[in-house]
Amino acid sequence: MTGNILSLFASSLLELIKELGYAGIFLGMAIESSFIPFPSEIILIPAGALIAKSQMAFLPVFLAGLLGSLFGAMINYFLALFIGRTAVDFLVSKYGKFLFITKKSLDKADNYFRKYGSITTFTGRLIPVVRQLISLPAGFSRMNFLKFLLFTALGAGIWVLVLIYIGYFFGINSAWISHNMNFVNFTMFLLAVVIAVFYMTRKKLNHY
Repeated sequence: MTGNILSLFASSLLELIKELGYAGIFLGMAIESSFIPFPSEIILIPAGALIAKSQMAFLPVFLAGLLGSLFGAMINYFLALFIGRTAVDFLVSKYGKFLFITKKSLDKADNYFRKYGSITTFTGRLIPVVRQLISLPAGFSRMNFLKFLLFTALGAGIWVLVLIYIGYFFGINSAWISHNMNFVNFTMFLLAVVIAVFYMTRKKLNHY
């Protein structure tokens, strides 16, 4: 019974993604990449399965996923750049002492992001939950927009590829996904940590 339900759900997902097409992938990834929680696995794994069946093409799926991710990240970036920091500064000045947040601590966070914003933006896109939020501090600290786009694209591109290839090789295998997505996410987290540590260590050594 459970197997039939899962099979029906998988088939429905495939039909939905097929029906929505590349524009639907773009829209879904834009939502996932902004401040609205939405699992990218639901969009790109079925798309990968459709690529394996020759019902969608790899390059348009990849570009739709990547550009959708960038568009959603830009929403958060500009929201933080033009609105967010003003509101945060106001709240800290009024209520910061109750939240144990000071203007000095915000300035430290800004300095950190100016120094390591590129690698933080890149690796943040590889980590669940963080990937939806990492664009906010980039906007708060007024990170160079072209750098923001570049490192967001690099991180988002890796994640999009991972999900597409999961769908391509394993299809809409609910059992495999439920048993292995935590491992995939943990592996991506470890990769992000290794890259960040290597980058920061190298940067410090270059100062000596």
